[in-house]
Amino acid sequence: MTAPLKVVAAMSGGVDSAVAAARAVDAGHEGVGVHLALSKNPETGRDSGRGCCTLSDARDARRSADILGIPFYVWDMAEEFSDGVLDDFVAEYLAGRTPNPCMRCNEKIKFAAVLERSMDLGFDAVCTGHYARIAQSATGERELHRSADPHKDQSYVLGVLTAQQLAHSMFPLGDSLKSDVRADASERGLLVANKPDSYDICFIPDGDTAGWLRNRIGAEPGEIVDALSGKHLGNHEGAYAYTIGQRKGLGIKVAPADGLPRYVVGVDPASRVVSVGPPTLLDVDSISAANVRWTQATPEVGQRCLAQVRAHGDQLPATIEQASDGGPLVVSLEGTFRGVAPGQSLVLYDDTRVIGSGTITSTSRRAPARA
Repeated sequence: MTAPLKVVAAMSGGVDSAVAAARAVDAGHEGVGVHLALSKNPETGRDSGRGCCTLSDARDARRSADILGIPFYVWDMAEEFSDGVLDDFVAEYLAGRTPNPCMRCNEKIKFAAVLERSMDLGFDAVCTGHYARIAQSATGERELHRSADPHKDQSYVLGVLTAQQLAHSMFPLGDSLKSDVRADASERGLLVANKPDSYDICFIPDGDTAGWLRNRIGAEPGEIVDALSGKHLGNHEGAYAYTIGQRKGLGIKVAPADGLPRYVVGVDPASRVVSVGPPTLLDVDSISAANVRWTQATPEVGQRCLAQVRAHGDQLPATIEQASDGGPLVVSLEGTFRGVAPGQSLVLYDDTRVIGSGTITSTSRRAPARA
């Protein structure tokens, strides 16, 4: 993308998206700032907070656009966000899975609904403040890579992008450190230069996911059992409040016989039974996934790669055992991940390049090799 383009700069109200918009304008592109209104009842929205998408964020985005001298609009995406992210979030927990709402938002809102509307209006690309790089391969294909700042890298949550979406995406911060972005914002006189980053789920700014779900689903009592002995250890008010690998807040009233800590190792939404057990039951070395999306062509079976299951988690060498467009995807790991829950996202890399992603459907531990 070297020729001047008409670009929609998605402006959340934070420093990253403001600087990304500024750099797109510096590159000669015709930029328009757009803030997404994601609440169906904006009059009841928070005025400020630790999440994103607050009323004060909208004002910050508008001020940044004014300083940059670009037009600014607010797009109502509340219905799309409710259907594609909020409803999905609740449905996944009810099904005993642990979803990643940032992945769904990128997949269904920022790089689907927003990109589609932008293209319909005659724009060429959507620019965001994500920390990731787009490079061009020797064959001219666009590739998604990790950012230069390993602490801010967001290539994992962008792993849902397809080749077509990458062709119309811009990430101007990919080669920068966060400290440099803040310095850039300060030099430009952007008032958000020192604005704190948002780390919470935007629609659950207090971090109380169980409470948020409880308010929408209500109580669904069930029992907590020991996965090894089947012994009753306690009761709960909703299996949706538990996730694989969880240790705190289990509500166990009867101490396990061995006295060792217990972790959630299974959630059965049908029976409402939450199973707990020792951490060794959480180790997996085979992962299956659906809703598979590739950033380029579908890889070959047997291809070696790196697997990642958390946004800033470790990677493990892996081999692709089964691959198709849409799924299923099966990978075997060299080593084990601990506490991987269905609903989480599996993202595959070739060094720094994102190969693709899928939503985890199941995990297993292969039998140890015999001597």
